[in-house]
Amino acid sequence: MAVRVSGTVAVGWEPVREEFAAFATAEAASPEAQLAVHHRGRLVVDLWAGEDTDGDTLTGVYSITKGAVYLIVALLVQDGVLDLEAPVSRYWPEFTGDGKERLTLRGLLSHRSGLINTPEGFTLDEVADDALIAARLAGQKPYWEPGTGYGYHAFVIGALTGEVVRRATGRTLPEIYEERIRAPYGLDLYIGLPAELEARWKPVLAQVPTKEGLAALAGGPPPPKLMETAFNWHIRPPMDLVAFANHPAVKTRGPASAGGIGTARGVAGMYAAAIGEQAGRPALLTPETAAEFARLHTPGDDLVTPEKDHFGLGFEQQPQVGPQAFGHCGASGGLGFADPVTEVAYGYTRRRFGFPGGTAPENGPLTAAVLAAARAAAQG
Repeated sequence: MAVRVSGTVAVGWEPVREEFAAFATAEAASPEAQLAVHHRGRLVVDLWAGEDTDGDTLTGVYSITKGAVYLIVALLVQDGVLDLEAPVSRYWPEFTGDGKERLTLRGLLSHRSGLINTPEGFTLDEVADDALIAARLAGQKPYWEPGTGYGYHAFVIGALTGEVVRRATGRTLPEIYEERIRAPYGLDLYIGLPAELEARWKPVLAQVPTKEGLAALAGGPPPPKLMETAFNWHIRPPMDLVAFANHPAVKTRGPASAGGIGTARGVAGMYAAAIGEQAGRPALLTPETAAEFARLHTPGDDLVTPEKDHFGLGFEQQPQVGPQAFGHCGASGGLGFADPVTEVAYGYTRRRFGFPGGTAPENGPLTAAVLAAARAAAQG
């Protein structure tokens, strides 16, 4: 059956639809994708494609969830509840030993704790439990001296950050997210899927790798040891990322590192609310807060992934957009970001896990088309 692109684009944004259709209808296995874009507070792109995906389909968004976590922390810093220069141990006294007592909240957010996992790793049930992860890591010896380097804390940063938030406020990350971000803006992006929305949820699908993809992977070096550890691949059997997203405990508990469930509209709506007026409400972040959390905090090489100049305060750098943009990708191929300069908020979700994982390549031309349309609209 031929895959059709559905949805709408505003006048002037037709090239984005064309770019979306170019890959969404050409793949042998449909990506089952959604794309939503806000410009100056208005939804200008709302597209989807796939045999079993529509604009309301909810699915696992992996590390796009981290964007919600960092937005909560940014709000609490902006409110004066959290201090970026305070040691984590001020909020969480058990977070000590092996240099952890010297790590600041700023250092934790910039992936400098060295607490990327434990030697024994986590089962799928355990990796869905942020409180359990935080308790184990509080006494864990870091994989490098805290503060001396940075590396992606793939499946634990939400638990570590969430414990700081809980100790400082007496409330959990999901509770604050629901009250301050999700509910006021009616966002289809959940940290813990409500039971009444189960009928709209559809699983992440495994991508069948192409011969070219397999050859490229086989010819490349094995993942670094620290990457194996951070992604819970050092256990036997290694953690299956597709199984993770579809696991019932992940879906219902919503581990804050990578367990969110949502739509592209929800992702784009969250970033639109971060930088501009939405639903009659002012931007969540002041320009100063947004700039501080977007600013590069990790120059040089990531110790876990083959990345350079990787993070602001939690948020991933978005060099394809600009130095003031901030966001986060998801392992199945999705991406969300905000750019205060062009006033764009972007959300892309993909149900079919893009082999071998990480930001799907189509985000490059999609982002370029979105930015071109935004600049043209600003000149018009």
